[in-house]
Amino acid sequence: MGISKSAVFVAGAVAAALIFTGCSADTSTTEAGGGSSDKPYIALISKGFQHEFWQAVKKGAEQKAKELDVTITFEGPASETEIDTQLQMLQAAIDKKPAAIGFAPLDPVACVPLYEAAEAAGIPIVQFDAGCDSDYALNTAKTDSLAAGALAADKMAELIGEKGEVGIVGHTQINSTGVDRRDGFVNQMKSAYPDITIVDIQYGDGDHLKSADITKAMIAAHPNLAGLYGTNEGAAVGMVNALSELGLKPGQITAVGFDSGQAQIDAINSGLMAGAITQNPIGIGESLVQAAVDAINGKTLEKTTDTGFFWFDKTNMDDPEIAQVLYK
Repeated sequence: MGISKSAVFVAGAVAAALIFTGCSADTSTTEAGGGSSDKPYIALISKGFQHEFWQAVKKGAEQKAKELDVTITFEGPASETEIDTQLQMLQAAIDKKPAAIGFAPLDPVACVPLYEAAEAAGIPIVQFDAGCDSDYALNTAKTDSLAAGALAADKMAELIGEKGEVGIVGHTQINSTGVDRRDGFVNQMKSAYPDITIVDIQYGDGDHLKSADITKAMIAAHPNLAGLYGTNEGAAVGMVNALSELGLKPGQITAVGFDSGQAQIDAINSGLMAGAITQNPIGIGESLVQAAVDAINGKTLEKTTDTGFFWFDKTNMDDPEIAQVLYK
C-alpha cells in the first residue's frame, strides 16, 4: 500500500513541531498586518474560503474578537479538498505560538499528529464545524448535523408526498459534517418513510461544477427521480445549476439544500429549490472565539457547543429569527 501525501506531510510536520517545541516561547503576538500586540493572539483555520458560509463564520469571529479585545487571524485553503494545505496552515500556526488555535479539520485523522504537537507546545485548541480524532480539543462549536439531516429528510418527504426516488449530492464522505448530514437524512428516510427510496449517493467535494455534473448524471440514470438533496453550499448550488442547465421547470424535481448564501436564496425565490437547512455561521464564529478566550483563561469548557439550525423556504425567509442566520 502506498503512503498518502497527507501522511508524508504529517510526518514532516511532526518532526518540525518537535524542533519548535524545544525552542523558547515567543510571548509577543503578531497581528494580520505584521505588527506586534499585547492582546492575546488566536489563530483560526477554516476548511476553506470559497463558500459564503466561511465568510459568515469569519464575520462572527471578528465581531466576538473585537468585543473580547483579542487579535485573530482567519484563513483557510482555497478548496475543501486541499488537506495538505490546511495541515501546513496548522503547522504554521503552531510555530507562531499563539495563545490558542481554532481549527476546522478537513481530515479527522491527518490532524492528530499536529494536535499532539500543539499539546506539547502548550497551545490549547478549540474546534469549529467538525472535529479531529483527538481528545486534545477542548470544545467544538458546530451544528448537530445528524439532526439537521433528519429535518431535511422530513421536509423532502413532505414535499414529495412521502413516496418516490431521491438522490443525494454529498460534499464529502470523510469529514464528519458530510457524513452526519448524509446519515441523518438516510436514516430518517429509512425509518420513517418506507415508500421513499434513496437511489444514489455521489460526492462532489463541495465544488459546484463537480456537483452539477454529478446531478446531471444522476438525473439521466434515474428518470423518475422525485427529489435531490445537496449536503452543503457547493453541492446545493451545483445541484440547482444542473436543474437550470437541463431546462427543468421549478418543482419538476424537488431540490432541498444545506446552508444558505445568495445563490440558494435566489434558487428558492425562483422555485428551483424548495428550501434548505441553514446553520448559524455567525454564531459558530462567535462561539469559537469565546471558547478560545475561555481556554486561554483556564476555564472548563463543555465538549460541544450546539449552535443550532433552521429550515427556510419562501414562507419564512423574511421572519426575523430566520433572516438573521441567512448569509448573503
